[in-house]
Amino acid sequence: MKKIMAALLMAGVSATLLAEDVRVAVAANFTAPVKELAPLYEKATGDKLVLSFGATGAFYAQIKNGAPFDILLAADAKTPAKAVKEGYGVEGSTFTYAIGKLVLWSADPKLVKDEKSLDSADLKKLAVADPKLAPYGEAAYQTMEALGKFAQLEPKFVIGGNIGKTFQFVKSENAQAGFVALSQCFKNGAFTSGSGWVVPQKYYEPILQDAVLLKSSTNKEAAQRFLNYLKTSEDASRIRAAYGYDTAK
Repeated sequence: MKKIMAALLMAGVSATLLAEDVRVAVAANFTAPVKELAPLYEKATGDKLVLSFGATGAFYAQIKNGAPFDILLAADAKTPAKAVKEGYGVEGSTFTYAIGKLVLWSADPKLVKDEKSLDSADLKKLAVADPKLAPYGEAAYQTMEALGKFAQLEPKFVIGGNIGKTFQFVKSENAQAGFVALSQCFKNGAFTSGSGWVVPQKYYEPILQDAVLLKSSTNKEAAQRFLNYLKTSEDASRIRAAYGYDTAK
């Protein structure tokens, strides 16, 4: 019995010693899902996820300037591909971890019903993410152009530096409505509050959100463990679906 206890103790010590911090730069739209996933992953592996949230474009600028991230979970596919091409990402490590959806959302439970809500006299301010920094902002611009409403709506814009700030403008009612990520206001098949219109995919290019392992990582083995988990685990798949994301086939 003593030998068994000693072996278990040694195994516990080894697991602790092998546990690593994994520094992950996370696109703002994926904040809620990864916060829900993190404790499940940490319990399963012993590793700790050190999460930072923000705009994909801003993160990439930081990575180029030496920011100590191990992984980038981007809000697009272009940035991870560029990271590999420019020598910051590990070739062969990229994959689509989620497919995002755009929504027109309001904290007012009666304001948004469909695309015609953009014509409402009650819509004084419209929150939109900066399209140069945030792929959801780019998708919003594409949507408004496709609907023929860009010129009409542009004077009402309140620009957020990332989709997290954009959502806060709407949630705080500094803007009556905004184009945000569905995951920010949706869970388990319904809006968590307010009112919204899920923008049909035909109005914007698919938001393929890719992950990439960074060459600057000092914990590549631990980082790859998390990427594998994100790609293959049932928990990751379930949580993505709960927040309205599609998964790449």
